[in-house]
Amino acid sequence: MTPLIRASVPIVTRAPAGATNAYLVGSDEALLVDPAGRTDELDELVSETTVEHIAVTHTHPDHTGAVKAYAEETGAAVWCRRGRELRFSDVTGVEPDRTFAEGETIPLGETSVTVLDVPGHAPDHVAFEGDFGVLCGDVVVADGSVVVGAPEGNVRAYLVALRRLFARDPPALYPGHGPVVHDSKATCERLIRHRIDREKRVFDAVTAGARDVEEILDVAYEKDLSGVRDLARATVIAHVQKLAAEGRLRYQSNTHRVELA
Repeated sequence: MTPLIRASVPIVTRAPAGATNAYLVGSDEALLVDPAGRTDELDELVSETTVEHIAVTHTHPDHTGAVKAYAEETGAAVWCRRGRELRFSDVTGVEPDRTFAEGETIPLGETSVTVLDVPGHAPDHVAFEGDFGVLCGDVVVADGSVVVGAPEGNVRAYLVALRRLFARDPPALYPGHGPVVHDSKATCERLIRHRIDREKRVFDAVTAGARDVEEILDVAYEKDLSGVRDLARATVIAHVQKLAAEGRLRYQSNTHRVELA
């Protein structure tokens, strides 16, 4: 089994855990994934390992903060999703050395990890699959749900990503935030059902007469949104965009007006 170590990095993030998981995969030629920031623990782990590669699951700031520092310190090859080089360098301050695409591998001595495209939470989101399971970034969480919000979030792509992981049924899912997921299929199914239920609430709100995003928001979420209303609003827009793409709603993005198709 390929060695895998998780280090929790406290970081400014809206994720409930208040931290991002960084991972070291392999030993002799290790891959560092999602170094969100520097900590004494991660510094020690990196110093004890031959880090040959650095990559991120996606380029949200709470996953990329220490890419540049560890790249300079280790001399490791920095990878990014092919076609997303400019986005990567803008966020990290690092020009990638190498790029990957779906199905390609990063060699780690006698083993490797395979790249999976899993967009939805972010357009450049990937996962890394090995004999240990899948490093899945922000596709899955053990508890609660993942934000899939406009303008970057794409609900249709996110559901495809979840269904891909469900079908692969890895022995474990290693998320960007929170604990390891050992019930991969059940967790993916829970998150799929959550998205479908949210979509139904959004569509039912429009059916009941809601005609803009704010009205839908008030109907679709039956809870206090203090502190997270912006995230909920972005989520509603992403669901409306999906329903509009499927021809079930009409949506005017400039006014956020919505009506039945």
